Amino acid sequence: MNINNNAAQLKKDILVRITTLFIEDRLLEDIDKMPIEIIPRDSKSIRCCIHHDREIIKNRILARLGISVEGKEDSGIPLSQYAKLALEREKPTWPMLTVLDEACNACVKANFMVTNACQACLARPCMVNCPKNAIDILDEKRAFIHSEKCINCGLCLKNCPYHAIIYIPVPCEESCPVGAINKNEFGKEVIDYHKCIFCGNCMRECPFSAMMDKGQLLDVLKHLKDDNKKVNVMYAPSIASQFNAKPGQLKSALLKIGFGKVWEVALGADITSDKEAHEFEERMEKGDKLMTTSCCPAYVKAVRRHVPELIPCVSETRTPMHYTAEMMREDDSEAINVFIGPCLAKRRESIDDDLVDYCLSMEELDALFIATGTDVMKEPDLNIDVIPTSSGRKYAMSGGVAEAVKIRLKHPEKVKPTVIDGLDKEGMKQLKNFGKIQSGELPVQDDTPNLVEVMACKGGCVGGPCVVKNPKVATVQLQKYATDGVEILSK
Repeated sequence: MNINNNAAQLKKDILVRITTLFIEDRLLEDIDKMPIEIIPRDSKSIRCCIHHDREIIKNRILARLGISVEGKEDSGIPLSQYAKLALEREKPTWPMLTVLDEACNACVKANFMVTNACQACLARPCMVNCPKNAIDILDEKRAFIHSEKCINCGLCLKNCPYHAIIYIPVPCEESCPVGAINKNEFGKEVIDYHKCIFCGNCMRECPFSAMMDKGQLLDVLKHLKDDNKKVNVMYAPSIASQFNAKPGQLKSALLKIGFGKVWEVALGADITSDKEAHEFEERMEKGDKLMTTSCCPAYVKAVRRHVPELIPCVSETRTPMHYTAEMMREDDSEAINVFIGPCLAKRRESIDDDLVDYCLSMEELDALFIATGTDVMKEPDLNIDVIPTSSGRKYAMSGGVAEAVKIRLKHPEKVKPTVIDGLDKEGMKQLKNFGKIQSGELPVQDDTPNLVEVMACKGGCVGGPCVVKNPKVATVQLQKYATDGVEILSK
């Protein structure tokens, strides 16, 4: 779904309001007024009435505060009390996703439907090609699909010359590559966290924004305001792609809002590339069939939970975030380390990594800039102490990781790279095929790739679930950002 939509604007509005209230020391005093301010008396209701809309807004605010909303729809507890609890917690809570039952539209099961564009033609290819005889022509001269017979094969849609048949999906279920979302007995969607890989597709694709990430902005704001705490920050290359600004300007903006020291995760990406290149050469010398990259935590989770036969092929190298956090901890062992990226899965990774304390989304950073009146484009272009390579900065785009590894190999001509660009259902099929190659179920051909880069998000991290800029535009900006990096020559 296009990121330019009302649900995204509402999320942004809530984030900015919360940030502003905190900065002005009015959070506990005025947060209970937010639902009424967002949905005033003369508003046109989206649901049954504005009172219901306000209750849904209240629960959306809870998610921004980092609180799960399940079971809290009718709690009667004021937002101020929840905000107080959020300020008192020491660490973000599991899981990173929360589902707002009241917002869920309880969409009907995915199905095919005949529209009024049907002409009840003589050829009737929809009827002739239906393998289950599930289509009839009604008296009103229109085709009709009997849902109890239909197997959702889609042949009717493909064969209709008038394009009169449409497919109506359940967006969240359709977007989940691993079947982790299903309806409960009440027709509402629930997430199976034993299957979930935290790719964030569901929260990006749900038109009612029922799937929500749990924020960590308040946690970071609390520490930024504490004079006794030093909070350092590292930003992913994809974050630089969200601003039409130079790295020095982004550094200035982050320092302005209170961070103590700014690090580029592209520095960690250079370490990852060096280690993966060395590991790849060792694996090929041992006779391994292939190696996959490991920087995308959603992909790694997908392999561990859904394609276990591919586990031996996953690189043992840690992610750029981890290596950057290592450098940060060595530089200042007492500081709080914050990662900023567009990724939900990174929040899962940060919980497992003791070197990373908090993980902000691009949406949260955007709200922080707005609330503080910080215009990145107007910031001075500060000096960058350590400049990463161009290849490290290109990690955020599909193909960037494989290329970074290739140029570091002693014999780059021996690598046969391929990229799985996005873990949708088709991407999962490709993964399973590589799993079959590893297990011996499928043979290794001359053209079988031996280095597989996998990005859970289409286009790479620039297409993450928490971005604020069109991925195509962001990719162009990322390439500009990368040109300021240090060039590395093939070995």
